[in-house]
Amino acid sequence: MNDRYGIVATVDELVRQRGTAGPLKLTPEGAVRTLQSGPFRSAYRGRGMEFDESRAYQPGDDIRAIDWRVTARTGRVHTKLFHEERERPVLLLVDARPMMRFGTRDCFKSVFAARIAATLAWAARDAGDRVGAFVMMGTATMQFPPHRDRGRLLRLFQGLSAATADTCGVESVSLSEQIARLRRVARPGTLIFVVSDFHDFDDDAEKELARVSMHCDIACVHVYDALEAAAPESPGYRVSDGERVLALAGFDRRWQREYRKGFEARRGRVESFCRRHGETFISLRTGPAVDPALTERLHPRRFQRARAARPTHEGAGA
Repeated sequence: MNDRYGIVATVDELVRQRGTAGPLKLTPEGAVRTLQSGPFRSAYRGRGMEFDESRAYQPGDDIRAIDWRVTARTGRVHTKLFHEERERPVLLLVDARPMMRFGTRDCFKSVFAARIAATLAWAARDAGDRVGAFVMMGTATMQFPPHRDRGRLLRLFQGLSAATADTCGVESVSLSEQIARLRRVARPGTLIFVVSDFHDFDDDAEKELARVSMHCDIACVHVYDALEAAAPESPGYRVSDGERVLALAGFDRRWQREYRKGFEARRGRVESFCRRHGETFISLRTGPAVDPALTERLHPRRFQRARAARPTHEGAGA
């Protein structure tokens, strides 16, 4: 194990996440709204590659698609319908800003977010998707255009690794600004994963994400550490910034309750947004394993239910 395990995500570590991506299925269950061809079925019907069903012939139907077997069996002319294959690009917005450089269980939140992003990237690429990303650091953001090439994917992993190694203690890049930037490049029908602790998910960020949700499917992956969710009960809990070591004092139960309420309020705001807009919300605690948590919470039916619940968004972002 390298001496920076849990502090910096190495490229080799992110490459090995391919072994955890197998159970994940990012295939959409509903309409795919992009216009480029790809491996997924679209709700648009026409002269495609995969047979869907036969129905009664209607004026204007292509006579070359007549289903002669069904026609002979029923005595009524029927025509074949096909599903046209469409592509679904995948975009990752990964938070590796200074607030993510914290952890008490196995790794920093930034490293855990990088592992999640790598797992999702492998699952999307193995399904035939183009994968791109925005990787947020303290004062800059790295952008990786969507691509299927393995070499481009390795560059993305190198970027994730570099972001987790960034020691900048200043945070000038806001979540709302990056969502707005993502909105300008995301094509309709794109599947977007926002992997962050959402510590600055404010009104502006919520407005920008609502605009994105009008044309794209979104999954908010909330990353948190156990110490953020509940303060330690016993005194003497030690924390360090790599140079100094401090011991936290004991806290009374009233203070601990208020502490938990603050965390639940921050997480609840993101979850409430996803529920209102019919998007997917996943909350993951840092730890050594990514795949069981994602496999349990990330399933095509979740996206299907989200789309069924999605409002029309009339006037969203106005």
